[in-house]
Amino acid sequence: MNQFFKSKLKMFEMVKKKILVTGGTGYIGSHTVVELQNAGYEVVIVDNLSNSNADVIEGITKISGVRPKFEKIDCNDITALTALFKKHRHIDGIIHFAASKAVGESVQKPLLYYKNNIVSLINLLELMPQFDVSGIVFSSSCTVYGEPDENPIDETAPIKPATSPYGNTKQINEEIIQDYIHSGVPIKSIILRYFNPIGSHPTAEIGELPIGVPQNLVPYITQTGMKVRKQLSVFGDDYNTPDGSCIRDFINVVDLAKAHVIAVERMLKNKVKDKVEIFNLGTGNGVSVLELINIFEKVSGEKLNYKIVGRREGDIEKIWANPDRANKVLGWKAEASIEETMESAWKWQQKLREKGIM
Repeated sequence: MNQFFKSKLKMFEMVKKKILVTGGTGYIGSHTVVELQNAGYEVVIVDNLSNSNADVIEGITKISGVRPKFEKIDCNDITALTALFKKHRHIDGIIHFAASKAVGESVQKPLLYYKNNIVSLINLLELMPQFDVSGIVFSSSCTVYGEPDENPIDETAPIKPATSPYGNTKQINEEIIQDYIHSGVPIKSIILRYFNPIGSHPTAEIGELPIGVPQNLVPYITQTGMKVRKQLSVFGDDYNTPDGSCIRDFINVVDLAKAHVIAVERMLKNKVKDKVEIFNLGTGNGVSVLELINIFEKVSGEKLNYKIVGRREGDIEKIWANPDRANKVLGWKAEASIEETMESAWKWQQKLREKGIM
């Protein structure tokens, strides 16, 4: 290769790739934006702020030193989304987080979940070929496995009937992506099946801050520890587990965010082996709800006020990952310990108190 082409190639590699992050002011989205910017990507955030706050952008900017572009748009609005693609030309890839995500709420409001989670994806997929966007990383969930026959669970495990509308939307969306790509459109996708993201950025500049009463376990734990909530309810102690409470694979949110950067790079550099690739993202370790409460009490020094109540509809008894495929193929591995992760969650809660937010 002569010097001219070498210099042209180097210039091409130096041009920042532009990534659209839907739901980018949300919990996992905001941490992923930080990691993308740290890796040199240009980021455009789209979020309707239904379960997040635009102030998160300040935290992202403090950590990464770069202020991402932000557009307040609902991904269900195809007109607004089309205008966004026209405004922000040359988007190279998409990471799609924007979705309603609480299992319990989905049982109570199924139509909300089907509308929010499915229409938004269809709109993005429809627009991708029109604007030459070649790849999408999809935020999926271990809930697609339903109640597994055995643990740990790998990507070859059967997809069971969903135990909640939330889980069903993830199953349906995975099928939509695979069917659409199979039809011959010039796009590819990496589907990431998360286990249970928890914790916060170690700087405590961003973290999990649900609007209203938390639907997820850890913010409810930390808010109870801070006496924002009077009492934590543990849904069931009669499961077939060592202490009777549900078992989950709790993964540090920063570790999870880093996996998205690797996935984007894999797509953009055409390293994918198939047009649709699927990876489990977890630690490979199962931790029960009661064990997690004990870990929180240990790292925070706070005694948690909790009570055992009846089982919650839609909950899976026990599930944890076999992350070997992600470890070997992506070269990614969860690194933070559960103690470090719970410490980060408590540090974030303390920061919120200092700011007078919570």
